[in-house]
Amino acid sequence: MTTTDAYAAYIASLPRVLAGAAALIRDAEGRVLLVEPNYREGWALPGGTVESDAGETPRQGARRETLEEIGLDREMGRLLAVDWVHGTGRPPIVAYLYDGGVVTDADLGAIRLQEAELLSWRLVPREELADRLPGALGRRVLTALDVLTEGSGTAELENGHRAG
Repeated sequence: MTTTDAYAAYIASLPRVLAGAAALIRDAEGRVLLVEPNYREGWALPGGTVESDAGETPRQGARRETLEEIGLDREMGRLLAVDWVHGTGRPPIVAYLYDGGVVTDADLGAIRLQEAELLSWRLVPREELADRLPGALGRRVLTALDVLTEGSGTAELENGHRAG
């Protein structure tokens, strides 16, 4: 076995972690833009899997997924939260949540859903987020909103709960 073969075997033996990235997009009233996937129950943020095998970074993934899913090409703002989410029947996911900024009425009018994956979108006030986004995702979004309000640094989360 050559050094390259040994290194490749070593890399193949390492644990796997998935990565996802999403954008927290709000309107002027502070409501959060959610999308309704057609492939599972519930609501989500614009975002998805980071195509790391193709060299994509989480920030690039959040921007690409937002463009693909809702048709808005948004420069991602600062990283609001990183969440280590344990899985059943899948590797853990590291979920990156970026500030997708505040949309105008014109932006909202320009939304075009990716019909292959999404049924609808809506703006949801903070007090309704936990009902629409259960579990770690809901906790992640609420924490990210707190980070924005407080002006604090990126939140480190485990299953949506603050770590450390």
